Amino acid sequence: MKLSLEGKRALICGSTDGIGRACAILMAERGAHIILAARNEEKITSVMSNLAGSEHSYICADFDNPDDLKQKTADHLAETGSVHILMNNTGGPHGGPLIEAEAEEFEVAFRRHVISNHYLVQSVIPGMKKLGYGRIINIVSTSVRQVIPGLGVSNTIRGAVAQWAKTLALELGSDGITVNNVLPGYTNTERLKELLEKWAENAGISYEEMVESTSKKISMRRIGEPEEIASTVAFLSSEAAGYINGSDFPIDGGRFGL
Repeated sequence: MKLSLEGKRALICGSTDGIGRACAILMAERGAHIILAARNEEKITSVMSNLAGSEHSYICADFDNPDDLKQKTADHLAETGSVHILMNNTGGPHGGPLIEAEAEEFEVAFRRHVISNHYLVQSVIPGMKKLGYGRIINIVSTSVRQVIPGLGVSNTIRGAVAQWAKTLALELGSDGITVNNVLPGYTNTERLKELLEKWAENAGISYEEMVESTSKKISMRRIGEPEEIASTVAFLSSEAAGYINGSDFPIDGGRFGL
Protein backbone atom coordinates (compact mmCIF):
# COMPACT_ATOMS: atom_id res chain seq x y z
CA MET A 1 0.00 0.00 0.00
CA LYS A 2 1.18 3.51 -0.80
CA LEU A 3 1.12 4.99 2.71
CA SER A 4 4.16 7.22 2.44
CA LEU A 5 3.62 10.98 2.44
CA GLU A 6 7.09 11.65 1.09
CA GLY A 7 7.18 14.91 -0.85
CA LYS A 8 3.66 15.94 0.17
CA ARG A 9 2.90 19.27 1.85
CA ALA A 10 0.23 19.26 4.55
CA LEU A 11 -1.54 22.14 6.26
CA ILE A 12 -2.54 20.86 9.71
CA CYS A 13 -4.91 23.03 11.74
CA GLY A 14 -5.26 23.07 15.51
CA SER A 15 -1.85 21.47 15.52
CA THR A 16 -0.48 22.44 18.93
CA ASP A 17 -2.51 20.04 21.08
CA GLY A 18 -4.31 16.71 21.08
CA ILE A 19 -5.38 15.27 17.74
CA GLY A 20 -3.86 18.04 15.62
CA ARG A 21 -0.47 17.69 17.25
CA ALA A 22 -0.52 13.90 16.91
CA CYS A 23 -1.41 14.19 13.22
CA ALA A 24 1.40 16.66 12.53
CA ILE A 25 3.98 14.43 14.25
CA LEU A 26 2.89 11.21 12.50
CA MET A 27 2.58 12.76 9.06
CA ALA A 28 6.02 14.33 9.37
CA GLU A 29 7.37 10.88 10.28
CA ARG A 30 5.85 9.58 7.05
CA GLY A 31 7.68 12.20 5.03
CA ALA A 32 5.29 15.14 4.76
CA HIS A 33 6.39 18.76 4.99
CA ILE A 34 4.08 20.26 7.60
CA ILE A 35 2.52 23.70 7.87
CA LEU A 36 1.23 24.09 11.41
CA ALA A 37 -1.74 26.41 11.91
CA ALA A 38 -2.79 27.54 15.39
CA ARG A 39 -3.09 30.70 17.46
CA ASN A 40 -0.40 30.17 20.12
CA GLU A 41 3.02 30.84 18.61
CA GLU A 42 4.91 29.51 21.63
CA LYS A 43 3.11 26.18 21.38
CA ILE A 44 3.61 26.11 17.61
CA THR A 45 7.39 26.44 17.92
CA SER A 46 7.39 23.70 20.56
CA VAL A 47 5.60 21.30 18.19
CA MET A 48 7.91 22.30 15.34
CA SER A 49 10.89 21.12 17.37
CA ASN A 50 9.32 17.65 17.61
CA LEU A 51 8.68 17.15 13.90
CA ALA A 52 10.81 14.71 11.94
CA GLY A 53 12.27 15.94 8.66
CA SER A 54 12.68 19.51 7.48
CA GLU A 55 11.08 22.36 5.51
CA HIS A 56 8.28 22.75 8.03
CA SER A 57 6.62 26.12 8.63
CA TYR A 58 3.64 27.63 10.38
CA ILE A 59 0.76 30.08 10.30
CA CYS A 60 -0.15 31.82 13.55
CA ALA A 61 -3.83 32.73 13.35
CA ASP A 62 -7.03 32.61 15.38
CA PHE A 63 -9.93 30.61 13.92
CA ASP A 64 -12.34 32.98 15.63
CA ASN A 65 -11.18 35.55 13.07
CA PRO A 66 -11.75 33.86 9.68
CA ASP A 67 -10.79 36.92 7.63
CA ASP A 68 -7.37 37.14 9.28
CA LEU A 69 -6.89 33.38 8.89
CA LYS A 70 -7.80 33.62 5.21
CA GLN A 71 -5.31 36.42 4.54
CA LYS A 72 -2.45 34.82 6.46
CA THR A 73 -3.02 31.48 4.72
CA ALA A 74 -3.09 33.09 1.28
CA ASP A 75 0.12 35.00 2.03
CA HIS A 76 1.87 31.89 3.35
CA LEU A 77 0.91 29.70 0.38
CA ALA A 78 1.94 32.43 -2.07
CA GLU A 79 5.37 32.45 -0.43
CA THR A 80 5.92 28.72 0.17
CA GLY A 81 3.81 26.97 -2.47
CA SER A 82 0.70 24.81 -2.71
CA VAL A 83 -0.30 22.00 -0.36
CA HIS A 84 -1.47 18.48 -1.18
CA ILE A 85 -3.28 17.95 2.14
CA LEU A 86 -5.51 20.08 4.35
CA MET A 87 -6.66 18.90 7.75
CA ASN A 88 -9.37 21.11 9.23
CA ASN A 89 -9.46 20.98 13.01
CA THR A 90 -10.17 23.46 15.79
CA GLY A 91 -11.53 23.57 19.32
CA GLY A 92 -15.19 22.77 19.87
CA PRO A 93 -17.90 25.02 21.34
CA HIS A 94 -18.58 25.13 25.06
CA GLY A 95 -21.01 22.59 26.41
CA GLY A 96 -24.50 23.16 27.74
CA PRO A 97 -28.15 22.43 26.96
CA LEU A 98 -29.20 23.56 23.50
CA ILE A 99 -32.29 25.37 24.76
CA GLU A 100 -30.12 27.63 26.93
CA ALA A 101 -27.66 28.58 24.17
CA GLU A 102 -27.39 32.23 23.15
CA ALA A 103 -27.49 33.16 19.46
CA GLU A 104 -23.93 34.49 19.72
CA GLU A 105 -22.67 31.00 20.63
CA PHE A 106 -23.92 29.68 17.29
CA GLU A 107 -22.38 32.60 15.43
CA VAL A 108 -18.98 32.13 17.06
CA ALA A 109 -19.02 28.37 16.43
CA PHE A 110 -20.16 28.81 12.82
CA ARG A 111 -17.33 31.24 12.10
CA ARG A 112 -14.78 28.99 13.78
CA HIS A 113 -15.82 25.70 12.19
CA VAL A 114 -17.67 26.39 8.96
CA ILE A 115 -16.44 29.76 7.70
CA SER A 116 -12.79 29.15 8.65
CA ASN A 117 -12.88 25.68 7.08
CA HIS A 118 -14.45 27.12 3.94
CA TYR A 119 -11.87 29.89 3.59
CA LEU A 120 -9.05 27.37 4.01
CA VAL A 121 -10.51 25.09 1.33
CA GLN A 122 -10.89 28.02 -1.06
CA SER A 123 -7.24 28.90 -0.41
CA VAL A 124 -5.85 25.42 -1.14
CA ILE A 125 -8.06 24.17 -3.99
CA PRO A 126 -6.37 26.04 -6.88
CA GLY A 127 -3.01 24.59 -5.89
CA MET A 128 -4.39 21.08 -5.42
CA LYS A 129 -5.90 21.19 -8.90
CA LYS A 130 -2.54 22.17 -10.40
CA LEU A 131 -0.77 19.45 -8.41
CA GLY A 132 -3.36 16.86 -9.46
CA TYR A 133 -3.59 15.69 -5.86
CA GLY A 134 -5.79 16.79 -3.00
CA ARG A 135 -6.84 15.40 0.35
CA ILE A 136 -9.16 17.39 2.62
CA ILE A 137 -9.81 15.78 5.99
CA ASN A 138 -12.12 17.34 8.58
CA ILE A 139 -11.93 16.43 12.24
CA VAL A 140 -15.58 16.54 13.30
CA SER A 141 -17.29 14.36 15.97
CA THR A 142 -19.36 11.22 16.38
CA SER A 143 -22.23 13.61 17.15
CA VAL A 144 -22.70 13.69 13.38
CA ARG A 145 -24.22 10.20 13.78
CA GLN A 146 -25.55 10.37 17.34
CA VAL A 147 -25.88 13.67 19.20
CA ILE A 148 -24.12 13.99 22.53
CA PRO A 149 -26.25 15.27 25.44
CA GLY A 150 -24.97 18.52 26.90
CA LEU A 151 -23.22 19.62 23.70
CA GLY A 152 -26.11 21.37 22.00
CA VAL A 153 -24.23 24.01 19.99
CA SER A 154 -21.50 21.56 19.06
CA ASN A 155 -24.02 18.98 17.82
CA THR A 156 -25.61 21.63 15.62
CA ILE A 157 -22.42 23.01 14.12
CA ARG A 158 -20.75 19.61 13.62
CA GLY A 159 -23.75 18.56 11.54
CA ALA A 160 -23.31 21.65 9.37
CA VAL A 161 -19.63 20.85 8.83
CA ALA A 162 -20.44 17.26 7.83
CA GLN A 163 -22.97 18.31 5.20
CA TRP A 164 -20.66 21.06 3.91
CA ALA A 165 -17.90 18.48 3.49
CA LYS A 166 -20.07 15.96 1.66
CA THR A 167 -21.21 18.65 -0.76
CA LEU A 168 -17.58 19.55 -1.47
CA ALA A 169 -16.79 15.88 -2.07
CA LEU A 170 -19.37 15.84 -4.87
CA GLU A 171 -18.00 19.01 -6.42
CA LEU A 172 -14.27 18.24 -6.19
CA GLY A 173 -14.08 14.51 -6.85
CA SER A 174 -13.62 14.92 -10.61
CA ASP A 175 -10.47 16.95 -9.91
CA GLY A 176 -8.92 14.08 -7.97
CA ILE A 177 -9.53 15.86 -4.67
CA THR A 178 -11.14 13.85 -1.89
CA VAL A 179 -13.04 15.24 1.10
CA ASN A 180 -13.65 13.03 4.13
CA ASN A 181 -14.67 13.43 7.76
CA VAL A 182 -13.00 11.77 10.73
CA LEU A 183 -15.36 11.43 13.70
CA PRO A 184 -13.38 10.94 16.90
CA GLY A 185 -15.12 9.41 19.86
CA TYR A 186 -13.99 10.03 23.43
CA THR A 187 -10.30 10.85 22.97
CA ASN A 188 -7.66 11.71 25.57
CA THR A 189 -7.40 15.45 24.95
CA GLU A 190 -7.64 18.58 27.09
CA ARG A 191 -11.06 19.19 25.52
CA LEU A 192 -12.37 15.84 26.79
CA LYS A 193 -10.80 16.36 30.20
CA GLU A 194 -12.64 19.69 30.56
CA LEU A 195 -15.93 18.09 29.52
CA LEU A 196 -15.52 15.14 31.89
CA GLU A 197 -14.69 17.46 34.77
CA LYS A 198 -17.83 19.47 34.09
CA TRP A 199 -20.01 16.38 33.72
CA ALA A 200 -18.59 14.93 36.94
CA GLU A 201 -19.37 18.15 38.79
CA ASN A 202 -22.93 18.19 37.44
CA ALA A 203 -23.43 14.53 38.40
CA GLY A 204 -21.94 14.99 41.87
CA ILE A 205 -19.23 12.36 41.34
CA SER A 206 -15.44 12.40 41.10
CA TYR A 207 -13.54 12.89 37.87
CA GLU A 208 -12.20 9.33 38.13
CA GLU A 209 -15.72 7.97 38.47
CA MET A 210 -16.83 9.90 35.40
CA VAL A 211 -13.90 8.52 33.37
CA GLU A 212 -14.87 4.99 34.46
CA SER A 213 -18.54 5.60 33.62
CA THR A 214 -17.64 7.01 30.20
CA SER A 215 -15.33 4.10 29.42
CA LYS A 216 -18.17 1.66 30.07
CA LYS A 217 -20.04 3.20 27.14
CA ILE A 218 -17.25 2.08 24.81
CA SER A 219 -16.95 -1.54 23.71
CA MET A 220 -13.18 -1.43 24.23
CA ARG A 221 -13.72 -0.06 27.75
CA ARG A 222 -11.19 2.75 27.40
CA ILE A 223 -10.71 6.29 26.15
CA GLY A 224 -8.94 6.62 22.80
CA GLU A 225 -5.57 8.26 22.23
CA PRO A 226 -4.87 11.11 19.76
CA GLU A 227 -2.32 8.93 17.97
CA GLU A 228 -5.10 6.47 17.08
CA ILE A 229 -7.02 9.23 15.32
CA ALA A 230 -3.83 10.39 13.61
CA SER A 231 -3.33 6.98 12.02
CA THR A 232 -6.64 7.31 10.18
CA VAL A 233 -5.86 10.87 9.08
CA ALA A 234 -2.47 9.82 7.74
CA PHE A 235 -4.06 6.96 5.80
CA LEU A 236 -6.73 9.21 4.27
CA SER A 237 -3.94 11.61 3.26
CA SER A 238 -2.06 8.93 1.34
CA GLU A 239 -2.25 7.69 -2.24
CA ALA A 240 -3.74 4.44 -0.93
CA ALA A 241 -6.93 6.32 -0.01
CA GLY A 242 -7.43 7.80 -3.45
CA TYR A 243 -10.88 6.24 -4.01
CA ILE A 244 -12.34 7.16 -0.63
CA ASN A 245 -14.48 10.27 -0.91
CA GLY A 246 -17.41 11.85 0.91
CA SER A 247 -17.22 9.40 3.81
CA ASP A 248 -17.52 9.62 7.60
CA PHE A 249 -15.08 7.58 9.68
CA PRO A 250 -16.08 7.07 13.33
CA ILE A 251 -12.94 6.33 15.35
CA ASP A 252 -14.63 5.71 18.67
CA GLY A 253 -13.64 2.29 19.98
CA GLY A 254 -17.19 1.06 19.43
CA ARG A 255 -19.14 3.60 21.48
CA PHE A 256 -22.60 2.19 22.00
CA GLY A 257 -24.19 4.33 24.69
CA LEU A 258 -24.77 7.90 25.72
